[in-house]
Amino acid sequence: MSVKIPFRRELDFAYREIETIAPGIRRVVAENPGPFTLHGTGTYILGEGQVAVIDPGPADSAHIDALVKGLAGETITHVLVTHTHMDHSPGCALLREHCAAPTYAYGPHGAGKLESGIQVEEGGDMDFVPDVLVKDGDIISGEGWSVECVYTPGHTSNHMCFAYREQKALFTGDHVMGWSTSIISPPDGDMGDYLQSLKKLLARDDEVYWPTHGPSIGEPKDFVEKFIEHRQEREDQIVSCLQRGLTTIEIMVPDMYKGLPEFMYPAAARSVLAAMEHMANKGSIVTTGPITLNATYALPGS
Repeated sequence: MSVKIPFRRELDFAYREIETIAPGIRRVVAENPGPFTLHGTGTYILGEGQVAVIDPGPADSAHIDALVKGLAGETITHVLVTHTHMDHSPGCALLREHCAAPTYAYGPHGAGKLESGIQVEEGGDMDFVPDVLVKDGDIISGEGWSVECVYTPGHTSNHMCFAYREQKALFTGDHVMGWSTSIISPPDGDMGDYLQSLKKLLARDDEVYWPTHGPSIGEPKDFVEKFIEHRQEREDQIVSCLQRGLTTIEIMVPDMYKGLPEFMYPAAARSVLAAMEHMANKGSIVTTGPITLNATYALPGS
């Protein structure tokens, strides 16, 4: 790959300890490390006294207990959810046992696709239903803090970023992370939406990104531009594969993702599938029948 993204994996933290990471911003990291979560899910806290919690994380009672204990004497008034993957929203149900704060999100899992008549039935927290539905541009305010809702579908169809207006800081969930690119997995994930959401961020004036996994991103526009270039390069790789007779996703993945551990191939294949859907919509590739993991692909006119 010729696009060099300045990934960073280092993070100074301790599990189950709330730490101040910027004025008005605290974080506690859940102990759910892995190939898709890096060190774990970072739950953010905005404000002091009466606070908002962003992404309570997985259904991990130790994590929620640490959050509640660390906020003793304070009141959680809002719970904001970027999206409904299992490492982000299930903690809401456990947190509800300790506080009555309403949850805010774009909608249940698959909400953005349901609007287009596409049913999404797996891969997320199907039990989560937000108390308050929010849309792009909505403002949520509390004591000493306010956020603007920035709708960024792509990683999931209900993905919402939250812009902390007092600091020009954007909580990016899994849309933009500093340690890795996001997996785009159809049918809920959508490469076309993801690219449009990246371009949307380029028009903003945010000065720092706080992803749910990994460290902050201090030069967000440069980072986003490289993410867009990276996805274009993946499409160029697909064209190269087809020109060389590699016509299925299964045989493309090892060629495109050299050095990737084999246990990660299924996830990579999902992202290639998302790229195929996007390229088919543009007319860059063709196939007979539905666009699936097992389909045979070709270049137009070949």
